[in-house]
Amino acid sequence: QVQLVESGGGLVQAGGSLRLSCLASGRTFSSYAMGWFRQVPEKEREFVAGISTHGSSTYYVNSVKGRFTISRDNAKNTVYLQMNSLKPEDTAVYYCAAGTAYYYPGGYDYWGQGTQVTVSS
Repeated sequence: QVQLVESGGGLVQAGGSLRLSCLASGRTFSSYAMGWFRQVPEKEREFVAGISTHGSSTYYVNSVKGRFTISRDNAKNTVYLQMNSLKPEDTAVYYCAAGTAYYYPGGYDYWGQGTQVTVSS
C-alpha cells in the first residue's frame, strides 16, 4: 500500500506556470505507475497524465499535450506535474494516483487528497 500527498497548487494567472508534487510513502514507490487526474464540480474525474515505473514512458490527454510534463524521481519517492501556459479551463482539483498501468485510467488504485489549481483569466 502507498500513501500520497500532493502539494504545489494555488492561484495563477492565465499563461502562468505551476509545478505540482506528490510525495509517496513506503519503499515500493518505484514499482508503481503514477498518474495525475483532475476534477471540477459535477464532472467526472479526468485522467491528465501518466508515467511508467521508471519514467521511460508517459501519457498525456490531448488537451494538455505540449503544456504539461509529468516526471518522477524514484530516489525521492516523488512524482511531479509541471504545468505551463495554463488556461482557465485547467482550473480543477488535481489528484495524484498510483497504480499498475500508466496509460490506463482504470488501473490506478491509490489516491491523494487533492490540491486545488485555479487559473484566472
